[in-house]
Amino acid sequence: MDSERPISVEDIPIGSQPPSREEAAAGALPGVGRAPVVWIQDDGSVAVPRRFKFQWPYITEGLPGVGGRLRATPAHFVVEEVPLYPPLGQGQHLYVNITKEGMTTREVQQRLARLFQVSNRAVGFAGMKDKYARTTQTLSIQVGHVPPEFPEEAAQRIARELPVTVNWARLHRNKLKKGHLLGNRFTIVVSQLDLSPDEAMARAQAIVQVLRARGLPNYYGPQRLGLDGDNVRRGLELLLGRRRLKDRWLRSLLLASVQSYLCNRYLAYRLEMGWFDRLLAGDIAKKHATGGLFEVRDVQAEQPRYTAQEISFTAPIYGPKMWEAQAEAGELERRVLAESGLSLQELGAAGLTGTRRLGRLLLEELTVEPHPEGLQVAFFLPKGAFATTVLRELMKVDDKELASVAETVNES
Repeated sequence: MDSERPISVEDIPIGSQPPSREEAAAGALPGVGRAPVVWIQDDGSVAVPRRFKFQWPYITEGLPGVGGRLRATPAHFVVEEVPLYPPLGQGQHLYVNITKEGMTTREVQQRLARLFQVSNRAVGFAGMKDKYARTTQTLSIQVGHVPPEFPEEAAQRIARELPVTVNWARLHRNKLKKGHLLGNRFTIVVSQLDLSPDEAMARAQAIVQVLRARGLPNYYGPQRLGLDGDNVRRGLELLLGRRRLKDRWLRSLLLASVQSYLCNRYLAYRLEMGWFDRLLAGDIAKKHATGGLFEVRDVQAEQPRYTAQEISFTAPIYGPKMWEAQAEAGELERRVLAESGLSLQELGAAGLTGTRRLGRLLLEELTVEPHPEGLQVAFFLPKGAFATTVLRELMKVDDKELASVAETVNES
């Protein structure tokens, strides 16, 4: 069997089970002449097979990218948070919408806590925003019962004490928590192009046309997986008991990177096998208008809604509490997990319960236009999606260039 060609679902026998520890250590999946994701080295450490390379197939394969670099200045990477709901104008929490550069969301949180003499936990936010970008987001501060003039006075106080622009301040009844957002709007300049302006625009417009028509796989970005998959390797070591880590936040991130890798593998399979533009029997689909999930039992009846971009399939974030797909879609999910050498039980024992993730990103608002320093790209992404997933299709540069971008976190 040619070890260089992409793994096909036909390579894995129907009903195959995850390999035993001995089989994983030997680097072979039962019934398949291929190594699983987990390789145990002679020194007991965990390695990820080099041939995987963490390179995911493009949906615009065959269309040349524009190249270039990202974020020459913060003004070249603009992010605007789209809220889940507006503040009501009454309550014990002050919602403050700010625009910042050169500060992380955590730093703003700490500064606001000191300014209003509350704990850090009394200051909420929907998602982390990048330090080296121009970002607009809302934070909440638990202020208790305050007079009507308090929001305006607080806004002026924040503007004086913090290096931010305060856009507005209003009261609301509850704390702003992670995930309380619809997503983010991005306006990004790709600079330092080696193409003429006309050639760059022609290439970009061809790619944009495909992305708007087909959408694209909701891959996790290289920031989540680590450079050359380093986060995934360290996460596997934690899963297999070959590494211990006291830092709970880092432990959670590294373990989640394993789930993210497997999700990307699933999406890559789906694209390579021609199953991205259609539903499979047993898919767990998501309604874009309401967010509701349902099992696809009649593909012929549901496919027109998929084509109309009313619904999309979801991808597995593996864990024992994940809503498992059935029939043909379920078989593909099981095969991807079998390839990894891991089981749902092992993931659950590490605290990874599992869920579903939107499998197809829709880019109706994606636009590209000339910019004095290159190209300006604008688009909206729902929470949980990575801007670099869009940019990699347009630029087609090495993932190391994209991994250098600290991603805005759309908490899911």
